[in-house]
Amino acid sequence: MLTSVLGFDGLLLGTLVPFLFVLTVVVFVHEMGHYLVGRWCGIGVRAFSIGFGPELFGFNDRTGTRWRIAAIPLGGYVKFVGDVSATSSPTGVGEEELSAEERKVAFHTQAIWKRALTVAAGPVFNFILTIAVFTVMFSVYGRFVSEPMVAEVRADGPAAAAGFQPGDRFVSLDGVEVETFSDVQRYVSVRAGEPIRFVLMRDELEVELTVTPEVKEQTDPLGNVVKVGMIGVANDESLGKPRVIEYGPIEAVGQALLETGYIAARTGQFLKRFVMGREDKCQLGGPIKIADMAGKAAKKGFDWLVQLVALLSIGIGILNLLPIPPLDGGHLVFYGIEAVIGRPVSEYVLEMFYRAGLILVLMFMAFVFWNDLFAC
Repeated sequence: MLTSVLGFDGLLLGTLVPFLFVLTVVVFVHEMGHYLVGRWCGIGVRAFSIGFGPELFGFNDRTGTRWRIAAIPLGGYVKFVGDVSATSSPTGVGEEELSAEERKVAFHTQAIWKRALTVAAGPVFNFILTIAVFTVMFSVYGRFVSEPMVAEVRADGPAAAAGFQPGDRFVSLDGVEVETFSDVQRYVSVRAGEPIRFVLMRDELEVELTVTPEVKEQTDPLGNVVKVGMIGVANDESLGKPRVIEYGPIEAVGQALLETGYIAARTGQFLKRFVMGREDKCQLGGPIKIADMAGKAAKKGFDWLVQLVALLSIGIGILNLLPIPPLDGGHLVFYGIEAVIGRPVSEYVLEMFYRAGLILVLMFMAFVFWNDLFAC
């Protein structure tokens, strides 16, 4: 019984520790972005917290910032001078509650560009973390690729119905050129039910075919069953000529930027399709699903766990840029309005949007918790 809880395959070391590692790294980097840029802009910081709720451990640095580890490890925050609460409400405290020195470094008294940079820094640092992880991975392991060739066409699949033939070579999809078979899989997988215009090379002639991918269940490397778009073609060793491409440091950075851009675009495509009701709701998970994935990744090796950090980091970065208060994107929208109209949005309007946005965020959190516990 004790081994099942404490062992490497048990709840503590097998799941909770990897989960806390992944989440802590992502949250720390996000909040450190806010902190570093805020300090660079001359904004005072009251607290830097990993987690919410009662403090488990903390200390004050020489600038007066309280660095703390809190009991609920589902996020974190940086509380600047002038913030109403730990969640950084968009309105500042009354001027009479701040000393003259505090007013100079209060967040809400700073120029718009300083506030905007500080808020945007959190998601930007998440993107930087993802790029850094992929740079290391490409430098160490290179990249496995295969030629974009059709070796087999499933008889009952959409590709067969459209006229695909073994030996066809993919040239472009909807005008987007492809270089590897993985490029084709990536493009098709997030477009189930959407017609795609394929340009193929067949016997030195270009052939144009239109195919609508169908939804199929597939098991990902971590054992999760996911629904993706497929057209019913396969690659093999003879035509695909699989190989590993090795990259130098500079090349690895370029590939990491491309990979991060691809994941960001795919995430945006998923969110768009999800809102339209064209994605499986079980694709969205909360802390329980993340913990399960972290445990599975840890069992496959530390490099898998680090890759999960990169994927979660870019996901957190994109979600925080959504134009919904109290997310970072919501604050940036109000700073943009302030820049256009030449004055801050009224506190009443800010408060109304903040409360509505907070309700949306809480509803989303409840939704993913429901998926984790009951629906999926």
